[in-house]
Amino acid sequence: MTYLFHEIFYRPLFNLLIGLYNHLPNHDLGLAIIVLTLIIRLIFFPLSVKAQVSQRKIAQLQPKLQELQAKHKGDKQKFAQESMALYKEYKVNPFSGCLPILIQLPVIFALYQVFIAGFKEGSLTELYPFVHNPGTIHTVSFGFLDLAHAMPVMAIIAGALQFAQAYNAMKLQSVPGAPENPALKMSRQMVYFFPIMIVFISWKLPAGLVLYWIVTTAFSLLEQLYIKRKFQ
Repeated sequence: MTYLFHEIFYRPLFNLLIGLYNHLPNHDLGLAIIVLTLIIRLIFFPLSVKAQVSQRKIAQLQPKLQELQAKHKGDKQKFAQESMALYKEYKVNPFSGCLPILIQLPVIFALYQVFIAGFKEGSLTELYPFVHNPGTIHTVSFGFLDLAHAMPVMAIIAGALQFAQAYNAMKLQSVPGAPENPALKMSRQMVYFFPIMIVFISWKLPAGLVLYWIVTTAFSLLEQLYIKRKFQ
């Protein structure tokens, strides 16, 4: 890890996690991870909702985009100009869907480092002076989950939730009567591929990191339900 990444992402997240661990009932690490995840998701909530609403609008614009494509067939530059003008008219950012993912990537990587290295001997030297040093971090959560080691059942739960989230995301982007756009076609493929990949990756990861993924995916499902009720 570079110094800047360490100081900007790793240490703040590690200290926040230990701070939560110190103050939550029974010093339960799993509960601290859940609360930390909810804090992170609530911070990104406005941006995430905006991105998903924008993707929904882009799906609704597909008939107009296909008309422009037919009109400017063979002239990619003109089609690109007209498309951007259309997005501007409807106040849509075609790249907004990527922004939340790009912003969260360093956070996810930092959390990975926290769960891999943060529970090792000597890791508590990374605490800020105002964060109490608990001396020992108990990684067994809720009486049975060892968050420092891999738990295949957690990987399966993560994959199942990821399937539900991807399926709902595809449904949210689809517009009845509108032609299927390339993004929606990609979503259909990812509905099955991404959950399998999540299970494969999570199979040997520390259960603490997988717990983060389970909670953040469950939050995404609730977020999609909110968007569906508010904007459809």
